[in-house]
Amino acid sequence: MTKKAKKALALEIIQRLKEEYPDAGCTLDYDQAWKLLVSVRLAAQCTDARVNVVVEGLYEKYPDVASLAAADVGDIEEIVRPCGLGRSKARDISACMKILHEEYDDHVPDDFDALLKLPGVGRKSANLIMGDVFGKPAIVTDTHCIRLVNRMGLVDGIKDPKKVEMELWKIIPPEEGSDFCHRLVYHGRDVCTARTKPRCDQCCLADICKKKI
Repeated sequence: MTKKAKKALALEIIQRLKEEYPDAGCTLDYDQAWKLLVSVRLAAQCTDARVNVVVEGLYEKYPDVASLAAADVGDIEEIVRPCGLGRSKARDISACMKILHEEYDDHVPDDFDALLKLPGVGRKSANLIMGDVFGKPAIVTDTHCIRLVNRMGLVDGIKDPKKVEMELWKIIPPEEGSDFCHRLVYHGRDVCTARTKPRCDQCCLADICKKKI
């Protein structure tokens, strides 16, 4: 498929997903930027629903960047253990909060490259922060995104998250990227599932999806 054809397909998919999921947004609960930074680290190999429960206890004990930065790593690990990979996640969260406290006056930087320098923050997390917190162009290539855009034909057999992101930047309007990726999460959970057979008979994209045609 040509780049022009993929752009046209992308615009059609974006419009249909808007109609299907008009209010789609981030499924991680947060009311401050640093909390989203913590939650997205905990969400690695863990459901957003579980993360949303676990962070309640974390924020009750450590309600701000400064207190979390000063917390004992072992105490953080004890709280976040239900999310899996407790030791490494606690270590990253502690180191990240220390940097925010010492270098950014307890604020999350609004620069993509600066975000990537924070412990435990990769391109997916940085894009999520840029899009959801700062309203800047972003493409979050999580597992749902990668699976769906390959099935739909927007990318061709690419599994590497960064390569998928780079391909999508070429065909997705910048202002649509963040919401588009959120809608892919909803669609990937409800219809175009990974563990069970995709519910193509219920899909608003069935007639234009590469998997079906």
